[in-house]
Amino acid sequence: MSRPEDRVQRGDRQQRRGRPRRSAGPLLVLGAFAVIPAIALFALFSWADGSIEENEPAPPPPSTVVAPPAFADPLSTSMLSMRRVPAVLSRQLNVSDFQQELTPFLGTLNDRSCAAASVDGILVGAKNLDLPVIPASNEKLVVAAVALDVVGPETVLTTSVVSATAPVDGVIGGDLTLVGGGDPLLSSDWYPTSNLERYAVLSPTSLDTLADRVRDAGITAITGNVVGDGSRYDDEFFAPGWGDGVAGLEAGPYDALMANDSRVLGEQQRANDPNTGAAREFIRLLNERGITVAGSAASGIAPTGGNVIATIDSAPVSDVVGEMLANSDNNTAELLMKEIGLVGEGIGSREAGARVMTAKLVEWGIDTTSVVLSDGSGLSLDNRITCSALLSVMQRFTPDSAFGSGLPIAGQTGTLTGIFTDHPLAGRLTGKTGTLNNPPFNADPPAVKALSGYVAVDGGTAVEYVLVLNGPTISDQSEYRPVWTALADVLNTYPAGATPAELGPR
Repeated sequence: MSRPEDRVQRGDRQQRRGRPRRSAGPLLVLGAFAVIPAIALFALFSWADGSIEENEPAPPPPSTVVAPPAFADPLSTSMLSMRRVPAVLSRQLNVSDFQQELTPFLGTLNDRSCAAASVDGILVGAKNLDLPVIPASNEKLVVAAVALDVVGPETVLTTSVVSATAPVDGVIGGDLTLVGGGDPLLSSDWYPTSNLERYAVLSPTSLDTLADRVRDAGITAITGNVVGDGSRYDDEFFAPGWGDGVAGLEAGPYDALMANDSRVLGEQQRANDPNTGAAREFIRLLNERGITVAGSAASGIAPTGGNVIATIDSAPVSDVVGEMLANSDNNTAELLMKEIGLVGEGIGSREAGARVMTAKLVEWGIDTTSVVLSDGSGLSLDNRITCSALLSVMQRFTPDSAFGSGLPIAGQTGTLTGIFTDHPLAGRLTGKTGTLNNPPFNADPPAVKALSGYVAVDGGTAVEYVLVLNGPTISDQSEYRPVWTALADVLNTYPAGATPAELGPR
């Protein structure tokens, strides 16, 4: 394609050779129109500078709107300069070099694994992009994306305390029901710092505060039981397809009512029924506040049209999603999947959640032919996903979105706290980890080690990357850590040249 200056040079040569020049009429007309904005701007400047002629109309009364302060250092870059699109220019200058660094790394991966990277949603390189792999906890990326869309980032999950009839002189005649609203972070104040879980609960909902509110409502005694009601969801406490030794240790039992991940202070084991466990824990908190309970803990359903004594809301779903991603919280993922099903289909079940999630991926234009969403946590050996689908999910968000900001930060937070601590990407790379060990090592299904996330570039550009390793012993540190380090080294090469910030307006 010829440049304008090339055309001018050719026109000059034609004139010198004696060829007749075309009429300049149209150009003069265009030039005349081009002068009009300049005249208008000059007139506006003259008025602002107080140089309007006396016989011209007086300016309108001063506005009551306070004008923003003038820039201390006005940008000097032309409005038509490529510096006005620094992210695009930086990407064009640097993607080729990034691709050259990425291609050899992709070639080192085995045929059962997949990986891909893009810059601002533009694919740079991939290995086995459409191969179905076991994602482990990278499954939570799909849960997070759909929960933010379907349930909503500002939605809260409410736990209620209900009685069949209004209290009389502070006494509830009959049962008091603790009604679960699907809040996976409902916690007694002792639990977040108990060290019973690998990572402390983030954004907990205080069960102690709910007990305070029952006391503040004037309740002094309950003549019946404290009943735990988790009927918002079905009664599937564990997802199928989990490997041996997972249920009750890595996740579950869970339900729409679950406190302290089904733990009760002073009890060695998790409660078999999360509803009854939450009721036992609530009785303890009520007793601490001088409220007597004649009965015991039980599991059941709140009376229809009951009297609401007190309620407490969770943090917004955006924070719940952030807790799930940062800590790779399996129970939170399973409850969010059921909430997705409830909002999307009116059924609080894992199966309904899977249908809604799959339908949402299709709505987003993601190929789900090889995708199997068996649970929310990624603990199921039946899950299958492609790097193409995962990358498409990542590309829908940015590092600073509710989705991206929930991911662990290399060397600093969550499941990446101790990873890449001495790497140049520490504090810059974010990523969702995933691990499945699945013995015996010499038989399928394979072990899994996954890492997917972002590397933000100063000036607004971001690299989206996904890496899902499947292999007999890939979850061993000696095997996966060199691959992760090699990936980080490659990601750190972008941009090799000028960043968007450096190419931005001056």
